[in-house]
Amino acid sequence: MLRLGICDDSADARCALRGTLEQLMESQNLEVQIYEFSSGEGLLKWMDKHVGELELVFLDMEMGALSGMDTARQLRAIDENLQMVFVTGYDQYVFEGYSVGALGYIMKPASYEKLADIIDRAMTTLLREEDKTFLCRSGETLYRIPKARILYFGSDRRQVSCVTVGKTYTFYGKLDDVAAHIGSGFVRIHQRYLVRAAAVDQMDGSEVFIGDTALPVSRAHRASAMAALARAALEG
Repeated sequence: MLRLGICDDSADARCALRGTLEQLMESQNLEVQIYEFSSGEGLLKWMDKHVGELELVFLDMEMGALSGMDTARQLRAIDENLQMVFVTGYDQYVFEGYSVGALGYIMKPASYEKLADIIDRAMTTLLREEDKTFLCRSGETLYRIPKARILYFGSDRRQVSCVTVGKTYTFYGKLDDVAAHIGSGFVRIHQRYLVRAAAVDQMDGSEVFIGDTALPVSRAHRASAMAALARAALEG
C-alpha cells in the first residue's frame, strides 16, 4: 500500500488531485491511502505523531501563513526519507524544489500522465531504498523506519519497541525475528536488546551506552557483542 498526503488550502484542488490519484492507482491495481491537509501547519502537527506513516506528500506551493516550501523544509527535518512533490500554478517555483530534495513538481491542474510518472518514480525509489528501511506494523498502521535512525530494539514478552531518534514504535513480534531480518549493523547484546552498532557511544563489560541510556550486556552475549561492537567502532 502507498500512503499519500495532499496538502492544499483549496478543498476543490485537494478533491481534484485525490480523484485523479485514486483513478490512477486503481488502474495499476495498487492500494492507496490518502490523507488530506488544508495547511502546512496542520500537516506538520499531524507528522509530529505520525512520522514514518507517509511515503509521499503533494504540497501546494501557494498556501497561507506557511508556504509549501517552508512546510517542505520542516518536513525534511522531521523525516529525511519522505518523498515530496510540489503542486503549483506558477512555473517560477520549479527550481526551488531542488533545495529540499523534492521528487518533482506538477503544474495545476495535475494531468493523469504527469501523476503516473511521479507515482512510478516514487515506487522505484521505495524499492531501491528498501534495504535501508525497517518495516513494522502496529495495529492497522505500517511504519517505514530508516535503519540509520534506529538506536536499539527492546523486547518485553511479545512486544517489541523500536527506539529511534525522537520516537519509539511498539509492535507485536519476536526480537529473534527482528534480528534475523534487520541485516548487518545491528548487534544482539542481551536476550531483550538489539542495538545499532553505530549508535553505541560507550561500552564496557556489562553495559553499553547510547546517549544517556544504559543497556545491559548479558553474560551469554558478552564476548560476541563486545567483539562486534569493537569491530564496528574500528570500521566506522
